[in-house]
Amino acid sequence: MHTVAVLALDKVIPFDLSTPIEVFTRTRLPDGRAGYRIRVCAEHPETDAGAFALRAPWGLEGLAGADTVVVPGTADPAAPLAPAVRDALRAAAENGTRIASICSGTFVLAAAGLLDGLRATTHWAAAGLLADAHPAIEVDPDVLYVDNGQILTSAGAAAGLDLCLHMIRRDYGSAVAADAARLSVMPLEREGGQAQFIVHDHAPTPHGSAFEPLLDWLRDNLGSDLTLADIAAHAGTSTRTLIRRFREETGSTPLQWLHRARVRQAQHLLETTRQSVERIGAQVGFGSPTAFRDRFKRTTGVSPHAYRRSFT
Repeated sequence: MHTVAVLALDKVIPFDLSTPIEVFTRTRLPDGRAGYRIRVCAEHPETDAGAFALRAPWGLEGLAGADTVVVPGTADPAAPLAPAVRDALRAAAENGTRIASICSGTFVLAAAGLLDGLRATTHWAAAGLLADAHPAIEVDPDVLYVDNGQILTSAGAAAGLDLCLHMIRRDYGSAVAADAARLSVMPLEREGGQAQFIVHDHAPTPHGSAFEPLLDWLRDNLGSDLTLADIAAHAGTSTRTLIRRFREETGSTPLQWLHRARVRQAQHLLETTRQSVERIGAQVGFGSPTAFRDRFKRTTGVSPHAYRRSFT
């Protein structure tokens, strides 16, 4: 039986805390035995969990001897890491313990120095903050989870479920993981490389910017076969000047912005209509179904059909 220590820090996010407890507790081996033993650990006897206070049965000593340590997200990812927690996590890592984080729990692993030189992910909304605070980490904001072998990180709360099922599959195989997924009423097939289903907006254009009318025009004409020359002509400038000023205002080139806007619109249509993928691709301005599928998968990490299945 594997022992999983779930580390509850101050301002722990309750759902992130309950996720590994629920998933690992529900895991049963083919002979009916439990697959995991759970320890909820904390630095102090009482932990702030927002809507309630949590009393953990184990202190930090509970991390010693565990096969896996899971660090849930916290409401304040930028909070300083207590030296005792840092030392306990480092000691666990030195002993070869598998250590995983959920959502903003990645910041805890980063502060402990466990992610330097590694690829990692966190919730897309906090990815920029993680990259700025820890430049030694290769932050990938577009995936559900990253498995580096001993150290694993995941994106938002739902991706934490995916990561737990992935670890169960590593420990006991796909059949046991599939059974745990059924008991958790969720699919097993979401892989770590799948996107977080967020098409990140470009830098906002300041209100009153001269580019506001141009961006509004682009949104109104997503279905048109626009070229860079067409956009420059509408803006009344040269293509070279357009590219320079557009990048300064939005952080992107005109065509990159246009492609992402088209994918955002396609996501909306895939979620809310039963139109065919081919019709949606043409409606949002892609010249062929192949071009649409290629651009959609490069942007979101999944095909249009897989995206629709996840939302229906």
